[in-house]
Amino acid sequence: MRLLSVAVIASLAPALPASALARAGTTYYVDSRTGDDSAAGTSATKPWKSLEKIGAADLKPGDAVSVKRGSKWTGTLTLSAKGTAAKPIVIQPYGTGPMAKISGMDGNCVVVTGNHWRISGLRASGCQWAGFELSGDGNELVGVRADRNIAGVLVPPGGSRNIIRDSTLTSNARMSVNDSEPDNDSGAFGVLLNGDDNTVTGNTITGSYAPSNDYGFDGAAVEIFDGDRNLITHNTARDNETFTELGARKGKTAAGNVFAFNVVTSSRKHGSFLITRGAQHIVGPVTGTIAVHNSVYLPARETIGWSCHGGCSPSILKLRNNAISVGGEAGYEDGKGADDAGGVYKGRTYAFKLGPRSVKADPRFVSRTDLHLRPGSPALGRGVRLGAAWFGRASGGTDIAGLPTAPNAGAFQR
Repeated sequence: MRLLSVAVIASLAPALPASALARAGTTYYVDSRTGDDSAAGTSATKPWKSLEKIGAADLKPGDAVSVKRGSKWTGTLTLSAKGTAAKPIVIQPYGTGPMAKISGMDGNCVVVTGNHWRISGLRASGCQWAGFELSGDGNELVGVRADRNIAGVLVPPGGSRNIIRDSTLTSNARMSVNDSEPDNDSGAFGVLLNGDDNTVTGNTITGSYAPSNDYGFDGAAVEIFDGDRNLITHNTARDNETFTELGARKGKTAAGNVFAFNVVTSSRKHGSFLITRGAQHIVGPVTGTIAVHNSVYLPARETIGWSCHGGCSPSILKLRNNAISVGGEAGYEDGKGADDAGGVYKGRTYAFKLGPRSVKADPRFVSRTDLHLRPGSPALGRGVRLGAAWFGRASGGTDIAGLPTAPNAGAFQR
């Protein structure tokens, strides 16, 4: 029998995708209760035990670490290895029970200095400063939980193109600075973004609210300081002091940040949706902020829809198709004022000029917590049509419920 050449055999074999020919990743297992750091770690019956073992492992692109549900650790999980965009390194849960929990006041609980990690199924609670710190590039938190920290998630300067999605950030209500020096208190952040080009989407953020010597109360669901081109979209925020506050140190920028299709409610005495600043403010100017298709209901008297002060202008803030109902001031602008259109605003006072198609009227939300629009709402069909550029990296094609844009004012399009 004539033997076929290797080349002929290869030509007769079915083609395999490149991913199938690449190195298959290894899955490691970790269990704080029954694990052993001297074990192989490559099966659920012989798992590792400690955070240190995970951090020291020689993980490669495509590898995964499966963390046993119900595990508990005190300390810091440091993730410094590097995956790739095509083959991230994965942290994932296995087993049954509550999320694995990392706590401890000696450091941030999960610190990602590497690139292209995808982390799910972890809870970071009661940590020194941040539950999760994303210092690297291209990392993703999905389905995590952070609570009882100063910041649920911190993206420091240099952290870029990270994604925080479909997670629960609750009661991150501690202050990092709360002293007698005026106008310097800080803390109680769901997410704090100091880096650029990050995405915060699909999260539930609640209880970012803490007493402050300077301000009475302070906190924000999403705070941006010195961060550019971040996209904050399709989040649900409840009972935070502020949904977002933006600022930058002199010589730094916080430019081009986009807020789209977010739903913001609160039962607290204080609250606001968006606070930003012009060049006359000590942490301004914050340029190019866009807020589109957000729904806001803050019924207490000491509330404000949005504030653009310290030299506001259209280059500082653009608002389109928002539905905002507050018990206090619907909006505030000084200077040349913000660029507004297609909005529905209800408040006791108004300190801004309405733009084209904007009206002073009750949006007629279904309830205090359900911000769908009732039949006959003035927000129905109120919005102006917007191109993709208004939505940053998002397509802008769907509302918070995944429905096509109508366009109605607010986050719900049906």
